Amino acid sequence: MSTELIKVTINGQEFETEKGARLIDVCRDNAFNIPSFCYYQDLALQASCRMCLVRIEKMPKLQTSCTITCTDGMMVTTQSAEIEKAQRAMGEFLLANHPLDCPVCDRGGECELQEIIFDWGDVEERFTEKKNATPEKFLSPMVANDPQRCIVCKRCTRVCDEWMGEDAIEAANRGVDTVIGTYGGWLGCSQCGNCIEVCPTGTLLDGVYRHETRPWELDQTITTDTYSSDGMQLSIGSRSGLVHRIVARDRYVDGLNGEFLDVKARFAHEFINHAERIKTPLIRYKKGGKLIPTTWDEAIHFVANKFKETVNNVGVVASARLTNESIFTLKKFAKEVAGSDNYAISDRYDLSPFFDNLSAPLATHKEIRKAKTLILIGGEPDEEQTFTAKQMRQAVRNDGAKLIIVNDTPIRLTAQATQFVHINKNSYDAFAAALIDAANVKKLGIETKDFEDLRRTISDTTGDLVVMFGGDLSAEAQAILANSADVFAGANRRVLFHPLPMYNNSVGAHDMTAGRKSLSEVLKNSKSLLIGGSLQEEHIALLANKDFIVVQELFETETTDYADVVLPAASFAEMDGTYTNNTGFVQRVRQAIEPVNQAKADWMITSMIAKELGVDFGYNLSATMVFKAIADGVPAYAGLRYPALKDESKPVQVKHLLSAKKDLSKETDALKANVEKLSDEANKITEMPRVGHKLHRLTTMTSKTAQFHLLANGNPKPENLLVSPLVQFNLDGTPKHKEIAVAVNQTDKISDVKRTVGVETVDGKA
Repeated sequence: MSTELIKVTINGQEFETEKGARLIDVCRDNAFNIPSFCYYQDLALQASCRMCLVRIEKMPKLQTSCTITCTDGMMVTTQSAEIEKAQRAMGEFLLANHPLDCPVCDRGGECELQEIIFDWGDVEERFTEKKNATPEKFLSPMVANDPQRCIVCKRCTRVCDEWMGEDAIEAANRGVDTVIGTYGGWLGCSQCGNCIEVCPTGTLLDGVYRHETRPWELDQTITTDTYSSDGMQLSIGSRSGLVHRIVARDRYVDGLNGEFLDVKARFAHEFINHAERIKTPLIRYKKGGKLIPTTWDEAIHFVANKFKETVNNVGVVASARLTNESIFTLKKFAKEVAGSDNYAISDRYDLSPFFDNLSAPLATHKEIRKAKTLILIGGEPDEEQTFTAKQMRQAVRNDGAKLIIVNDTPIRLTAQATQFVHINKNSYDAFAAALIDAANVKKLGIETKDFEDLRRTISDTTGDLVVMFGGDLSAEAQAILANSADVFAGANRRVLFHPLPMYNNSVGAHDMTAGRKSLSEVLKNSKSLLIGGSLQEEHIALLANKDFIVVQELFETETTDYADVVLPAASFAEMDGTYTNNTGFVQRVRQAIEPVNQAKADWMITSMIAKELGVDFGYNLSATMVFKAIADGVPAYAGLRYPALKDESKPVQVKHLLSAKKDLSKETDALKANVEKLSDEANKITEMPRVGHKLHRLTTMTSKTAQFHLLANGNPKPENLLVSPLVQFNLDGTPKHKEIAVAVNQTDKISDVKRTVGVETVDGKA
């Protein structure tokens, strides 16, 4: 779209807009409401619903405003008897096969068809043909489908193609027989549920939330995803202390991710009210004994007395899943109560090499979407940073961006790649070395021409060039790449970097804990430990033989198995706070429900222990005060307050310091040593991993949503699509069977013979 400004007249009023702007958007931006179903910003045009009709001067008939771009002097009428008659007729067509079952439809009360028919519908119904009535069915454990409600807007099919690149859902048949479905009747995709989100009717339904409650009965709380480092905005729908569903924030208010969410953000929320949540503080009074429920006062007093015995040798560990407030408070405990720098972060990899050497700004997701060239080195955003992957895919598909993927595995994003540099297994460091010295190309297992083509694409780029990488590279390689903006820079080219952290608050955890030590060092050198969250599996064994361990957690885990005291922590739905996403945006976490059982926010628990030990942090049980302390103590967050973060449609990006070109000779030498160890022989992975191999894996939290077990165990297709898969399968993916007693002939002494049928067993009885 051009930046040249033109003038258009809408309903007699003159407005200024950019040349080439979409007419429907210009009308809506200026408060002229135009109905539509198939139109969706940033998706390919469909122009099939014919609801967005307008009259344009000098054009012979009504025009669909979604297909018209604005030109200078254009005269537009959006409201007239002629237009209203056409729109009412279209509403009548849409209802020809649509059942009027709003009272039992999950979308009732927030259905776009319902709303538009109220305004533009007609009381007259001239169609007498029999409706195409078909029963509701399941397309996957996550997605239910009521095909008779479909108005064939094809938003779902376009989202599946353009956002996800999966083409898992498509329209079949023609005319009045057109239905939305999938090949073989079963969705073998990532199960993102975005097709449900963008559906304007109740055709596609949330299989986790289905038939639970009515939308208007839910309290909606805008908050931030607790899984992905992308920091997707979402809305928690709760009622009477229970979380019933999660939808994208954009259904109500603009957010950075629009209506996009992934399978974990949308569906994996049943851990919040799960029966296995730790209900009260627990104390193990002797090593090897059982955890015994107790009161908060007793637990805090017990912990404080134990810490007094080893106060000079207490290590503090914070999970990268905690809020900024909780991580900052844990560090404060280490510094001001334990009086040491013996604190660390539990994360998949350390972000320090990246941020300590950052030589260009962080790319926002909007900048990724509009970039001219994208370079992805390692990682698998489709599985781990799904919104980043969606922006990359659309940048290529919609705006023709160049995508270069450097990977030892053919990931799904390679389907959109301009160039896939297929390197030897685990040879990412050699790529960083090749940027310094092209002689290292041989270690990559690629042709010199492939590397030259990559260089040429970079040098031909005019506009934004975004370089993305993460923990697949060594710390030395990350440092060198982060400090190499000059290598990628050029005339009319802006270089931006984008990290690929693993967890929702990996970036915030880095920001909150300047001066931290490595996790292994803290675990090895501490007699006692205060742990917020749980540790990575490879570090669990280091908890053995400690004098005293306190863990703040939602569930009993492998980490709590070593704990002497377990304190019930609140989930993200039960507290206020902030996360910092992978673009540096600080985003609010808002309390949707009261804490479950006796849970408390992690920062509050840590503060209570500190106060019992004689140190008052002065928070007065207020998350606002904790964030004020962060703003006063962390330079990148200076001056921030909660009110400045209230509108995530205008997010606040923290100011990470940019580093000048450094002397990284030490890191370069280490990198060369790493590369020297690599084999010169080709050693490539050729098989593409299955969809969801990381997204669908069972974790402490995702395992609490039953449907995730089916996904993790191969997403088996049930025999009967009309019945919930959970009724037909055990959680391990094996079929359920019910044994029915069949009375036989009296001469057989009326013995019971059992035959197996594919139905659920109830208490083992027929």
